[in-house]
Parts: sequence; C-alpha cells; structure tokens
Amino acid sequence: MSAVALEAAEVERLTRRGLRLAQLTVTYNVVEGVVAVTAGLMAGLVSVVGFGFDSAIESVAAVLVGLRLAARLRHGEADERKERLALQGVAVTFFVLAAYVTFEGIRRLVEGEVPQSSTLSIVVLVASLIVMPALAAAKRRVGLRLGDNLILADAAQTRVCVILSVSTLVGLIAYAVTGATWIDPVAGFVIAAFAIHEGREAWEGELVEDDGDDDDGDDDDGDDDDR
Repeated sequence: MSAVALEAAEVERLTRRGLRLAQLTVTYNVVEGVVAVTAGLMAGLVSVVGFGFDSAIESVAAVLVGLRLAARLRHGEADERKERLALQGVAVTFFVLAAYVTFEGIRRLVEGEVPQSSTLSIVVLVASLIVMPALAAAKRRVGLRLGDNLILADAAQTRVCVILSVSTLVGLIAYAVTGATWIDPVAGFVIAAFAIHEGREAWEGELVEDDGDDDDGDDDDGDDDDR
C-alpha cells in the first residue's frame, strides 16, 4: 500500500511513528555503541568494535531520517530533493561501515592479533538480538505502508545491525571453541558484504520495490499511541 492510497491523517500518524522509531534508534544505539566499542577495544575484538561503530553509523542514519520526518510534519509535505539527499546520506553510512570493517579485518589478519574472550561483548550482542529485530520490523512496516524509501533505508540499517549481531556472536563463540584467530575478521567481512548490498539499494532507491512483497498493511501493532 502506498502513501497515495492513505488518508492524510493516517500518513501523519505513520510519519510520527516513524519519527519516534528513529528517535528510539538514536537513544539505544548511543548506549550500545559506547559499550560495544569499549568492550571490543579492551578485548581486541575487531568485529565487536565494528559492531559498536555500526551503532554510531546507525544513529547518524536515524538522525538524518528523523530530521526529514520532522520537516514533513512541520511543512505538511515532503521535499523530494532533500529526501533524496538524506536517502543518499544514509546509503553512505552503509559504505563507511563496510570500508571500516574491511580495513580492520585485513589489518588484524595481516598482523595476526589474538583477540580475548569478552563476556560484556556477548551481553551487548544478545541484547541487540532482542531489541533490534523488533525495531527493524516496526520501521519496515511503517515504511511499506507509506511506500517510503527513507524509512525503509533506516529499517535496512537496523537489519544490518541484526545480521552483524548474529555474525559477531557466532564469531566470538567459534573463536572461544576453536581458538582460530581468523574467525573474528572474517565475521567482519560478512558484515561488510551485507552493508554494501543494502547501501547500494538505498542509494538507488530500490528498497520499496524489493521489500513490497510482504507486511502488506498490518502495521498497527496497537499503535493507538500514535496521535
């Protein structure tokens, strides 16, 4: 369902919900990023540092999205040029993440750095696996209802965080079991590949088309707070 088929009041309600989700993303990721980067640096875990860096990047993306949604609510309509620039800005955050994780992974492989086990890192990753899937799904439903690539790009950024959480956690567990130092950087390369894919789609504005085959309208989740 596209925004054209929606009543103006419904468009505003969904836009406000998207704004609140972007604000929640920023709040959560600032805390998550600080903890993850600290834990990763202490343990010498490149994938955990990359995960924390992703939290910062996701916060930047959510700020860009939030600013545009707030502007829509103030002006009553979208500025297509500025929205396109914001969407490309979100796409750039994916590419920055991919470049950083790839560089650090190669460096760790070349230098043969040995990571340490980290209980705090595991706690952060498990928390992300609880929070981020629900947040990504909520953003995606709103984006699909509105036919909005900007919100869908934000949802995609959050999904990358989920994928990153899974690959990083698997890497940490595999390292703890096998002691293989290459597993952590390779987990980072998996993250980079997903980030490049999502960044390309965000840049080209293909997210609505690719994601439009499901979540076809059941977005409310008890959204009676969206006023």
